[in-house]
Amino acid sequence: MRNLSKKPTNTKEYLAQLPAEQQKALQALREQIMAAAPKAVEYFGYGLPGFKYNDHPLMYMGAAKKHVALYGMIPPGFTERLKDFTVSKGTIQFTPEKPLPHAIVKAIVKAKMDEIELRWPAGSKKAAAKKSVKQ
Repeated sequence: MRNLSKKPTNTKEYLAQLPAEQQKALQALREQIMAAAPKAVEYFGYGLPGFKYNDHPLMYMGAAKKHVALYGMIPPGFTERLKDFTVSKGTIQFTPEKPLPHAIVKAIVKAKMDEIELRWPAGSKKAAAKKSVKQ
């Protein structure tokens, strides 16, 4: 479990407060996500390390006392591939001893990116308006 003496404000601080085995598991997950989504941007939200794709939340990762997890709505079609893990609508729990297979992480990331692109096309009026407000 994390040392809660200081509330983390970024991924580095979050990971530093975890036991070594959880740090290693989440760092590996982080690298897998970034490899599958090189255009994703890391950020820290809801008290967890997260990733955004096209300015929309892609997924988060975190740790609890007895597991680490990948958070975010799980795309349809992964039930059978995730049967060996504890899964809810928005969480996949795993342990450092039994990490999520790289192929599954990559497939989930790609499916989530496809959902974002479908729901919020990059050239849509809303996306263009959001960009002009930022400038």
